[in-house]
Amino acid sequence: GSHAQLEDTAPRIVEHPTDVLVSKGDPATLSCKAEGRPAPEVEWYKDGERVETDREDPRSHRTLLPGGSLFFLRILHGRRGKPDEGVYVCVARNYLGEATSRNASLEVAGE
Repeated sequence: GSHAQLEDTAPRIVEHPTDVLVSKGDPATLSCKAEGRPAPEVEWYKDGERVETDREDPRSHRTLLPGGSLFFLRILHGRRGKPDEGVYVCVARNYLGEATSRNASLEVAGE
């Protein structure tokens, strides 16, 4: 056939997350944008563990935005800990492979 066939491509990260400093209770966004064909699935990992978003838990305060960014409705921070603080990476996957973003740290400002 003479029609142009778009080739499938492995994911690549075109926008990496950057370090953020957030006041507790404020919203925050960790950016991530990946390209690939078929469009890659994006997952986030914090300190090596997969981040659950409202896709897995409807009550989660974390939302995976359509482009792949991770949005926090509000940064949780209590006396017992700082569940959102840590080092995040975003991983984009399709059947051809995966791409991992640079590390981005999320820090909660002062008390």
